[in-house]
Amino acid sequence: MTPLVRHRLFWPAVVLVLLLVSNVFFAPRFFTITLQDGHLYGSLIDVLRSATPLALVALGMTMVIATGGIDLSVGSVMAISGAVACLFIGDLSDPGSVGGVLLAVGLALGLSAVAGIWNGVLVSVIGIQPIIATLILMVAGRGIAQLLTGGQIINVSSPPFRVIGAGYLLGVPVSVIIVAVVVAAAVLLIRRSALGVLVEAVGASPTASRLAGIRARGLTIMAYVFAAVCAGIAGLIFSSNVASADSNAAGNLIELDAILAVVIGGTALTGGRFSIAGSVLGAVLISALDITTYTIGVPAETTLLFKAVVVVILCLSQSAAFRAAVFRRRRTPAATPAAEVPA
Repeated sequence: MTPLVRHRLFWPAVVLVLLLVSNVFFAPRFFTITLQDGHLYGSLIDVLRSATPLALVALGMTMVIATGGIDLSVGSVMAISGAVACLFIGDLSDPGSVGGVLLAVGLALGLSAVAGIWNGVLVSVIGIQPIIATLILMVAGRGIAQLLTGGQIINVSSPPFRVIGAGYLLGVPVSVIIVAVVVAAAVLLIRRSALGVLVEAVGASPTASRLAGIRARGLTIMAYVFAAVCAGIAGLIFSSNVASADSNAAGNLIELDAILAVVIGGTALTGGRFSIAGSVLGAVLISALDITTYTIGVPAETTLLFKAVVVVILCLSQSAAFRAAVFRRRRTPAATPAAEVPA
């Protein structure tokens, strides 16, 4: 088997290509990209746009899982971020003010960072299991978002805020550019420095890393803050795209898709090894899967089952043991050496 086939991103990439190509049989113009009024339009652009919130959440989840943890609260943080931003913008005398929108964005991301610090302290300082610590904020955070909005959908009319999720820059969706900038910054800070090695060391063996002088608590808190800020940005994109704050729909169950995207990308749930590119690829694959179900006309009542089947096939294709069992070559039995004749 060639090194390319053994690469952990090979099979997810193959499944993504197959999903995209399958759309051509039902929508011949699926790969067509047009330029209208300086904006790029097409199904591929739609796949990228729909994947942006999940890609951000998966990126943050990657860092948390790399430390040996998990974060179930990212969906609630998305709801809080969108609610705070929309409420602040709605109270502005001029919702079209760029300065006011930037202040609302800063406030939303600041509260998201506080939520990340809360999770990180519960896990690394107090010692609560990550799944329980983040489950607390998952439930409470959704309630906080509903309290902020009064259980209602808060609509906003702000052109500068609308740009975040539905705007274009040089023909490219602004949300895609935001994700690209965040991913590039993460690669530079994590993969181009010793920070990534330290995070993997904490996830692989917290005790050994602490004995080696690594500040495991600080790195763990940093990972949860990063995940929360990424979720906050995703919440802003979601709210901007629909021009409202919906505390019930924003980020609903996105944590499960994010975990799936991270696993598809080759990050070990046990901590240690992680792949930023793999998580982004996993998010795009899930987005492509959602769009494919509609393009090929999968009935609504069987959509989840269809997705489950595709995910199972993908996971099996990534399993080295399964590939060995299916594609193993038949070996010719070695010739039995002739018995020695006693002298």
